[in-house]
Amino acid sequence: MVEIKTDTALELMREAGRVVANALAAAREAAGVGVRLRELDEAARAVLTRAGARSPFLGYQPSFAPSPFPAVICASVNDAVVHGIPGDYRLRDGDLVSLDCGAELDGWTGDAAISFTTGTPRPADLELIAATQRALDAGIAAATVGHRIGDIAHAVSTVARTAKCGMPTDFGGHGIGRRMHEDPHVPNHGRPGRGFPLRHGLTLAIEPMLMAGGHNEYHTDPDGWTLRTTDGSRAAHIEHTVAITNDGPRILTLP
Repeated sequence: MVEIKTDTALELMREAGRVVANALAAAREAAGVGVRLRELDEAARAVLTRAGARSPFLGYQPSFAPSPFPAVICASVNDAVVHGIPGDYRLRDGDLVSLDCGAELDGWTGDAAISFTTGTPRPADLELIAATQRALDAGIAAATVGHRIGDIAHAVSTVARTAKCGMPTDFGGHGIGRRMHEDPHVPNHGRPGRGFPLRHGLTLAIEPMLMAGGHNEYHTDPDGWTLRTTDGSRAAHIEHTVAITNDGPRILTLP
């Protein structure tokens, strides 16, 4: 069931989104060569705690997962696309890092992701991150009253194809509000003019995941969570929670 939010609910989601943005900023600031991924999780966790927010990631166990997720962020490095568990891995010079974080505050949820490099970046990684950002920007621009979910999906996939990047076709964005994952599903591949109609008060997490190798295939690590590119190419993931409004798309997960 799709819930259309009131303007009051959108303001509450904005506050949850602000916490997410601050948590991601703290985790990114903590990142550096030699830093363990679990230290990034600790930095984000501290922000959530200070804000009085709950993590929708911690303890989350969807049907595909063999165990509850053990952290408040997903930390995916290099060929990891999404859902990486932040453990004892120490970041290295030139790593490409994607961090995903959520926060629940006063009964409402925000969800966002960023990608960046540590140390000396590879030019190809910077190009991949830029393409992923363009895909997100295109998806957000299509998130307007009168359009449909397929318009968002088509905008994202058009950028990915132009950049000659692949994407995991069975993963994408989602509705969001009282829970992190709500209806409708927001695929990153689709046809314009199809799918659920966009109207004022609909809130969506839009999240392109681009894989530099140009293929859509991936596999799952033995941990049951981490998705990796099958060809070993690098991946980037960028996400915002967005509200559809009569005044245009409103990003709820900015600082």
